[in-house]
Amino acid sequence: MAIEVHLDKVLRDRGMTSKELCALVGITEANLSILRSGKARGIRFATVNKICYHLQCDVGDILKFNGTLEEEHEA
Repeated sequence: MAIEVHLDKVLRDRGMTSKELCALVGITEANLSILRSGKARGIRFATVNKICYHLQCDVGDILKFNGTLEEEHEA
């Protein structure tokens, strides 16, 4: 994935559990787990906004571009 997710690091730095973040943001633990693993194919801006608000971080703290182009392949 060309976009790397560093949510675990930010959670650790803030001393917050993923379960606590789920409750604050209003998403399921399963969906947050998919995001944390880097397997999510998309995320709503509203969700990113809530995550950044509650973690007091910037989008660039949790999502990083690794410099490669990933093209979607049709199934």
